[in-house]
Amino acid sequence: MLKFIFWTLLCLNGALFAYSQGYLGKIDNGAHDASPMKNQLNAAKLALITPEQASASAAAAKAAAAAAAAAKAKPEVIACTEVGNFGAAGAKRFETMVAPLALGERQSRRSVTAEESTSSIVYIPPQGSKEGAERKASELKQLGVSNYFIMSEESTMKWGISLGVFKSEAAAQRLLASLVKQGVHSARISPRGGSTNKVVFQFKDLDADTKAKLELIAAGFAAQEVRTCE
Repeated sequence: MLKFIFWTLLCLNGALFAYSQGYLGKIDNGAHDASPMKNQLNAAKLALITPEQASASAAAAKAAAAAAAAAKAKPEVIACTEVGNFGAAGAKRFETMVAPLALGERQSRRSVTAEESTSSIVYIPPQGSKEGAERKASELKQLGVSNYFIMSEESTMKWGISLGVFKSEAAAQRLLASLVKQGVHSARISPRGGSTNKVVFQFKDLDADTKAKLELIAAGFAAQEVRTCE
């Protein structure tokens, strides 16, 4: 009996010693050790959020990501592109070639007035006054030139002398060469124009691919340019 009591006390003492040294762990008495939280970096900045706040934050992040993806995928749109000026026949042919692009209300046309060279004039520049023009006319007579006309109407050519108007520049050049041989060295050649109606096409809200197709069609019309408009 004494041996039993002895060994029992010895085991109890051993168990108490092991517990005091921490070999058996610590018994949870309901109190939580705050040291792990205190050892966190920037622990003072940590904040708890509610499940509703967490859901709202996740939804906002998802919406932002979707918007960014949509903006990245959206093609560039060219606000306004203009092609022209076309004559009547060229405008009709261009419009037929553009039709397969099916641009609908994004395509429009308008008429513009343009100055176009229709002839060439051989002339002597303005002499400053009627008297000056008449003196120059007398000089022409002395050189054997009889086909001339003093321009007296209000224009930039007033008191100049017209020596001939031709539909082609080549014909004007031939007359000028002849006049030089006669001793007339002050004569010049200048194009003469008139007002004509032209057609301009406008295209709005084109993506890059459609604009490239439009430019390819316009390239077949050497005299026309593709330009940006407002």
